[in-house]
Amino acid sequence: MSILANIPQIAALRGEIESAEGSALHTHLHFVALTEKIEERLREHISPTTLERVWGYSTRHYDTVSRRTLDVLARYIGTESWDDYVFRLRSMAGRESEEFSGDILNVSSLAVGTRLLIGWQPDRLCEIRYLGDYRFAVERVENSALRVGDSFSCMQLQLGRELYMDCFQRADAPSDERARYAVGQSHGLTTLRMIENE
Repeated sequence: MSILANIPQIAALRGEIESAEGSALHTHLHFVALTEKIEERLREHISPTTLERVWGYSTRHYDTVSRRTLDVLARYIGTESWDDYVFRLRSMAGRESEEFSGDILNVSSLAVGTRLLIGWQPDRLCEIRYLGDYRFAVERVENSALRVGDSFSCMQLQLGRELYMDCFQRADAPSDERARYAVGQSHGLTTLRMIENE
């Protein structure tokens, strides 16, 4: 039995796996490494290309995922099965929408060359420079897996909210417009300010 890959429950499962792995999965090597970890932990085989299908990176544009694959991935993060995982999601779900206020920085208001300092827990800091067209380049990093020269797109940044970096590109890797990266997943950005030109 196959299940549509674009449902929210599969997105949540992908998010939990990425949180457990400590980073977004967006290269073939990431999926090879996850395949090896699954085999080591569960003695189950899922090919890297099957994992890429779950994450939407398949070049064949599959839009479904097998139930067996979802069962294995659910067990990988500590639930009994896909059904058990979905039940847990439902039982844990609180409100999924809310009003919010706070310091929001709309990227459309920035001048090209503007530098920002962003930070998130526990001690991550990153200086980014606005390149125009909603794109940023990383210029300085402290205690983060981000690297100088990495780049990404976003439309706004907000204190207390997770920052989703779209079209994420490592400085030393080919471009992949589907690559994503997220920071501040538990507590959001704790630092957001412009850096005055020196």
